Amino acid sequence: MRRSEINKSIAEAKLLIAEYRWTLPRWAYWNVEQYKNHPDLSLYLRDHQMGWDVTDFGRGNFSKEGIILFCVRNGVQNIDNEKPYAEKLLFMKEDQVIPFHSHNIKLEDIINRGGGNLVLEFVKVDSQKNPLQEKIKVMIDGEFKTLNPYEPLILERGQSVTVERFVYHKFYAEKGTGKAMAGEVSQVNDDKKDNYFLEKVGRFADIEEDEDILHPLWNEI
Repeated sequence: MRRSEINKSIAEAKLLIAEYRWTLPRWAYWNVEQYKNHPDLSLYLRDHQMGWDVTDFGRGNFSKEGIILFCVRNGVQNIDNEKPYAEKLLFMKEDQVIPFHSHNIKLEDIINRGGGNLVLEFVKVDSQKNPLQEKIKVMIDGEFKTLNPYEPLILERGQSVTVERFVYHKFYAEKGTGKAMAGEVSQVNDDKKDNYFLEKVGRFADIEEDEDILHPLWNEI
């Protein structure tokens, strides 16, 4: 990805945040120099994977396969006395897909916080990652629903779904409904060790530096 594409995406996400009357922590709006002036906080944020995260999953087509995330709070997996929870905001353009992936440790709720409809699809796989025809039972705001593999589940604003461990899922903003601002409330998140994709992808983008950094990503702090 080009840095200009990352900067533009973050700027658009900030507009959506403002539209829906959210406000991020003060360090979300810092530049590189401001992070350098707060080394202890920067170390904490990096260790806890907190802050901006923009990726095209190494596919080189961000508008079709990618996501903008902001991790507001997080612990560290397998560390005593750490927070046992995490919270993120996720931003998707219409029809922009987050590829099928699962988590072995993290249990999560995905919430449509604002904007267009949020669509999720689910599938279970065998030990060789071959898709199974097994139906998937999900909880939507306390009510259970049974889905066929790959059957779209549409979440309107305010709705949420619990995503169980080991269940592969992808999500995207439904075409024709506008950009989506989603939320994630979960157990501790670890994007380095607890993301398992059905296809070979790069979790973090390779960045071409074609302009100055607007706000550094959490792994650049």
